Amino acid sequence: MLLNLIGKTDITQPEGLELIKQEISKARVSLKSVDFWLRYIDPIAYKQVNGPLPVEWETEVFEKFEQPYRREGAGLTLAELYLDEENPDKDSLIKLMQSSVSAIAIFKADSITSQLQNHHHFYLANRLYLLNLAAIYTTGFECPDTTKIVPELRTMLADVQHIYQNFNENFSSTKLSDEYLSLYSSMTAFVNKQPDSYSTFDHFTFIRDYVNPLFSLNQQFIGSHKVYTKSYVDYSLNNNSKSIFDKDLYFGQNAKGVFLRVTDQRAIEEIEKVGKLLFYDPLLSANNQRSCNSCHKDNAYFTDTALSTALHFDGKSSLPRNTPSLINASYNHLLMMDGKHFTLQNQTKDVMTNPAEMGSNEAELLRKILDCQEYKKTFKSLLKYTPQEKEITLEHIASAITMYYSKFSKFSAPFDDAMNKKQEINPGVKAGFNVFMSKAQCGTCHFMPQFNGVKPPYIGSEFEVLGVPADTGFNKLSSDKGRYQVNPEKEMLQAFRTGTLRNSEKTKPYMHNGVFTSLEQVIDFYDAGGGAGKGLKLDNQTLSADSLHLTAVEKSNLILFIRSLNENIVFETAPVKLPVSKNRNLSSRVIGGTY
Repeated sequence: MLLNLIGKTDITQPEGLELIKQEISKARVSLKSVDFWLRYIDPIAYKQVNGPLPVEWETEVFEKFEQPYRREGAGLTLAELYLDEENPDKDSLIKLMQSSVSAIAIFKADSITSQLQNHHHFYLANRLYLLNLAAIYTTGFECPDTTKIVPELRTMLADVQHIYQNFNENFSSTKLSDEYLSLYSSMTAFVNKQPDSYSTFDHFTFIRDYVNPLFSLNQQFIGSHKVYTKSYVDYSLNNNSKSIFDKDLYFGQNAKGVFLRVTDQRAIEEIEKVGKLLFYDPLLSANNQRSCNSCHKDNAYFTDTALSTALHFDGKSSLPRNTPSLINASYNHLLMMDGKHFTLQNQTKDVMTNPAEMGSNEAELLRKILDCQEYKKTFKSLLKYTPQEKEITLEHIASAITMYYSKFSKFSAPFDDAMNKKQEINPGVKAGFNVFMSKAQCGTCHFMPQFNGVKPPYIGSEFEVLGVPADTGFNKLSSDKGRYQVNPEKEMLQAFRTGTLRNSEKTKPYMHNGVFTSLEQVIDFYDAGGGAGKGLKLDNQTLSADSLHLTAVEKSNLILFIRSLNENIVFETAPVKLPVSKNRNLSSRVIGGTY
């Protein structure tokens, strides 16, 4: 119907444009009635119906060994945005909508509809729906007209209630409980009483009191009804997680590496112990003067807060990028700011053998490590846990290091505890979170619960083009090409992986080049519309160039919220001594390195 109307309407006239916009709005309401199913059953086809971006280059968790895929978006969101461009072309608009019509046919196929004949897909689709209620549906991530976010939410809640009723009628042995349905009805009533404006909507209470408890109940159903999945959508999610704000909600990385099958706690402690020694040991570098701790300092949340970018291996020049914190690195599917690596172990090995960082090589590094009897004895005793590896390899060394530092990523923050109803939170934090999820538009890129670029269903990492400057005077753009160096496509030029906001108060300086030294500077940058908003020429910026018009109070509350993401981490002191080497000259090496 919408497609036919576009064909008959003169969109060069204001009344024609308005008519099409009204019909798109009606179509969006219709979509919300089945969004529960479509987004879960075939998320790729869904992007043809309601894609947020014209082109996305994706590398999802199961595609890590392959080149990124180009996936073109289409549908309602992009059509609405296109109508706001100067002189929209009817043929282009029809193409966007024709793709949607073709995608709808996919959902009608027998292979899809047959999946609805059991309770398994229902509970898994419901889980994704609840995660999107928390992270996507109230932020404007895919709704260009923010005045429609809350009204569309109300429609969706009512439509899903009908889905629930139909499910219980047809699957009485695995039905939703009265407790769940009652809480869902209370959530609907709460939203119906909220203002229409998403900037005054109480996102905090909505998630804490309703969405998160519903998620917990749904997780219980997944367990008690023995729900199983055949879908890649569920690849990373943990069926045993009890809260959206548990640190084990999803798995981004295998921190154990080659020790994946080790479950014995004493063995794990032994691996972490040797990993700690290696982390501080300059034997990993070519000149025996540099360790992991040289750049990832234990007293600075495993980053370096003293320098914009760390020293080059030569000890004189500087590396091009800011040192990322290792805390919560395991909650990314792609690593480094350009997504170069897809495992923590590959990243670690690359740093050790990179001429600009530690300058070593695999053979020399192994020789020096195994010249230390303590290291050799420990790794030999651990070989029984890695039957696929008959000899000690660089993979063992890298895996021990990643197991060590990843254990510091398991701690919660005050905001997590507030969302899990373990403690009360400062009213300013609540206000800041509500600004974060609405007017400030932070939540459209930094997704809960890690507040990084990994959004439900947590199977891929997002990259954004922000227009980061080379200096605080905004005289020119940073020359770093970012993701383009890994995936040389125009959309990826100066794109960088969206990092976590957790512990960000403790991990300055900010941005890939460390150009900003305070949270205030970062917020001002976003408030101004990024580099393009500051007048820098950038054709592919994904951040809106329009000012957010944040008030001083809103900015202050945003910082209060960000501070509430500082995690209650129990750090350790450096080792007292390092293993003795056969080479006497190396036995006096400095713990943590000299630079």
